[in-house]
Amino acid sequence: MKHGLPLAMMVALAAPLPLTALAQSQPAATPDYTLSGNLNLASSYRFRGIDQTNGKPALQGGVDLTTTRGYYAGAWASNVNWLADAGGGEISNSLELDVYGGYRRQLGDFGYDAGLLGYYYPGTYPAGFNKPHTVEVYLAGSWKMLTLKYSHAVTDVFGAPDSKGAGYLDAGATMDLAGGYALKFHAGYQLVPESLVNGRSKSDCSYSDWSLGVAKEFAGLNVGLTYLDTNAKGGAGQCYLNAFNKNLGRQTLVLSVGKTF
Repeated sequence: MKHGLPLAMMVALAAPLPLTALAQSQPAATPDYTLSGNLNLASSYRFRGIDQTNGKPALQGGVDLTTTRGYYAGAWASNVNWLADAGGGEISNSLELDVYGGYRRQLGDFGYDAGLLGYYYPGTYPAGFNKPHTVEVYLAGSWKMLTLKYSHAVTDVFGAPDSKGAGYLDAGATMDLAGGYALKFHAGYQLVPESLVNGRSKSDCSYSDWSLGVAKEFAGLNVGLTYLDTNAKGGAGQCYLNAFNKNLGRQTLVLSVGKTF
């Protein structure tokens, strides 16, 4: 062993490594999925520009499961009262529950997203009432700060009779500003098809909505202030007048504070 290693070194090299050393030498496995949650408090709940809480605050929250392969599923809920307001005491609903799943991918500056979303409104309804539960398929694309999404109803949309095939086109943009602020712009168009059975024309319940908002994180909370407006018809006898004679699509400011965890 003229040119060999000293005996003590040979013994050391032959001895098994401690478990801690083995653990440190191997990179931690990347989980196949991530689970996240969100909680939000808003001064009112607007969906596609239409008031869901008659100007009252909304407590909202959800959970999302996302896989490394691009598949995802989740659920989200908010208090609502537009159905109870319209029901004259015959409707007990006070909750919206959304359940969804889909597939999304990001390819450089481009992204795409396709999925299925169900809106459910648990409660009791009078006999013959067209329940508001709605199922939509959607397809979205993005490029840098721009997004475009189309949602297509495969059921009647939110209780409107004979409205299967309604669609919503949604365009948005997010611009990062100095100091951690973000400027958000949105414009959308809700199409509710005509109904010969109910005498509804295409223009009766179809409308456009738009919004402009600013958001920033403060002390770990996501704070946003958004101006919203629509041209939804909220006059006497029209689609978006509630039981308190308020136009559900009237312009407003919405303040929200949320947390993602």
